Amino acid sequence: MPLLHYLDQGQGQPLVILHGLFGTLDNWQTLARRWATEAGLRVISVDLRNHGRSFHSPEHTYALMAQDVLALFDYLQLGAETTLMGHSMGGKVAMRFALDYPERLARLIVLDIAPRFSNMEHQDEILAGLQSVNLATITNRQEADAALAQHIHSVGVRQFLLKNLYRQEDNSFAWRINLPVLAAQLAAIGEETISATPFLKPALFIRGGKSDYITAEDKMTGIPALFPNSQVATVVDAGHWVHAEKPEEIFGMVKAFVGA
Repeated sequence: MPLLHYLDQGQGQPLVILHGLFGTLDNWQTLARRWATEAGLRVISVDLRNHGRSFHSPEHTYALMAQDVLALFDYLQLGAETTLMGHSMGGKVAMRFALDYPERLARLIVLDIAPRFSNMEHQDEILAGLQSVNLATITNRQEADAALAQHIHSVGVRQFLLKNLYRQEDNSFAWRINLPVLAAQLAAIGEETISATPFLKPALFIRGGKSDYITAEDKMTGIPALFPNSQVATVVDAGHWVHAEKPEEIFGMVKAFVGA
């Protein structure tokens, strides 16, 4: 199995960061740099399989993605003092890892996702937009943006997605994400996180106050059932992209929880 692409910066207690669906480690770079320089942490940002500069695979399950992260932990010789943090899909990878390999972690941080099944229908427009970009004919990023705009009205979401577009050596455009596989596996990406044994170490769930990815019911029953030593914190004026919308708050919450 190839190793995941990652960026390792800073020295100190390790913090491993996993991005969400259609994301890359670049989404976290400003905060990662701050945790490394201002909080004294060793920050390892990761591209998950079928994303960023990591390998493409026809399989995209949480069990396999957790194994990918385990292989990276082994390669980097990360000890049990490590904190694992993930957003959205990356949060589900982090939960799966914590439940499967609890001895490898000191604590868990999950941003705006719950263990329950997530309906992925809201991603249909994003997939339609990505699939509408004709990579064979576009000559610049503006043309790609215009195609996306037919399906996705949010400029911010389009800019986020266009981070995946790059020029190949022959000057043609390509996606860094493995779009066909992610489209085919979309239902699996929403699957419920289950485990016979809970993760007993500290866990922090951070939800956006304007997001419905973590509900009151999740907070009362779903999260504590698997993560009994957990707390749920709300960033009031943030949506699902809580770290992008409220970076200052996320910087402080993570720093405090890790004890940096």
